[in-house]
Amino acid sequence: MLVLHLIAEKPRHGYEIIKAIEDLAGGAYAPSPGVVYPTLTMLEEIGQIIGETEGARKRFTITPIGATALAENQVAVDAILARIAQAQAQEPALPVLRALENLKTTLRLKLAAGLTTPDVARRIADTIDQAARSIEDL
Repeated sequence: MLVLHLIAEKPRHGYEIIKAIEDLAGGAYAPSPGVVYPTLTMLEEIGQIIGETEGARKRFTITPIGATALAENQVAVDAILARIAQAQAQEPALPVLRALENLKTTLRLKLAAGLTTPDVARRIADTIDQAARSIEDL
């Protein structure tokens, strides 16, 4: 229903649908092509969308049958959109999580190499402390 809803908003290519879902989820989730393209094929086979070839890509448009199915399931679509919005609002900033994991991995590798002198350890701690102060100031 979400794919059908996005196509009803405007005709889209498969990649545009993937990006639209990723945007709705605030970057927290992007469906794989292995999920989206079979869904598009199914929707096309049951007559809810029609695909028009544009070069190497297909642009999908909702059909009257699809519009009826979407209208009949609008409550479900609204619930899906609300759940996505709620999850997005509760998710911490993904770039921050990525940076934190990067820091942990870097420290783990640096310390595991056994090449850390007391001076290097102090400089690492100073750098982390400075980053913490900078974040507090934001």
